[in-house]
Amino acid sequence: MVGVPEPHSGWTFITSHARVLAAIADNPNARIRDIAARCRLTERAVSRIISDLEQDGYLSHTRDGRTNSYRIEPDKVLRHPAEAGLSVASLLSLLVQDETDRVRKPVPR
Repeated sequence: MVGVPEPHSGWTFITSHARVLAAIADNPNARIRDIAARCRLTERAVSRIISDLEQDGYLSHTRDGRTNSYRIEPDKVLRHPAEAGLSVASLLSLLVQDETDRVRKPVPR
């Protein structure tokens, strides 16, 4: 069983909502437990975020037995006025990358 992730102090560039959306974009069939581990959030926090995203139409899911399959609405526009006109697809194009690229590319300093 996955434990509660270590808390993070300080600020970050990417919100938890964006991290969860990117994790789902990478794997639309991911379990909440796996999303939580990847995003370093609790399962409860991920459930709340998924609920927020579904309620505002950014995400939907279908149930197949015990598995959820998520669908992201790529043309939906981001909520904040500073990002007016930017779509979810634009955001995800920056956040989602092939895992092999993520491991291979060094982080610039």
